[in-house]
Amino acid sequence: MTQVNMEIVKKRFYDLTLDELYAIIRSRIEVFVIDQHIIYQDLDFLDQCSTHLFIKFNGLAISYLRIIDPGIKYPETSIGRVLTLPEFRRQGLSKKLLEIAIEEVRKNKKMPIKIEAQEYLLNFYKSLGFEQLSSPFILEGISHISMILSN
Repeated sequence: MTQVNMEIVKKRFYDLTLDELYAIIRSRIEVFVIDQHIIYQDLDFLDQCSTHLFIKFNGLAISYLRIIDPGIKYPETSIGRVLTLPEFRRQGLSKKLLEIAIEEVRKNKKMPIKIEAQEYLLNFYKSLGFEQLSSPFILEGISHISMILSN
């Protein structure tokens, strides 16, 4: 993968082009439905209240997350749908996007960030400063943990 064709994009929902939205939905389906075998309703009306942050490469959203506005899912800002396409993993792309997202939230909202992390990623999120809030619970057939990042 060459850095020349990679672009980090940050947009609100209504600023996304149709091609960008298509690429995002395609990537979410590829990772969560096809790769992880999760049967769930991806289109949850939270996208419209979110900032979408993704790395675009040759028209694909190869790594992605959304920052959900405070007061929508939780009183706090939330980050979710964090993914990197399988063929682009182990390059630190999700970590890079999370660092950008955390910086963006701290700059604009100055409040904690609450997430529902897949349990197997507990140490990954701890490395970014998140703290465990809950015992494991099943969400969409996968073990998750509520976590928070305080300012």
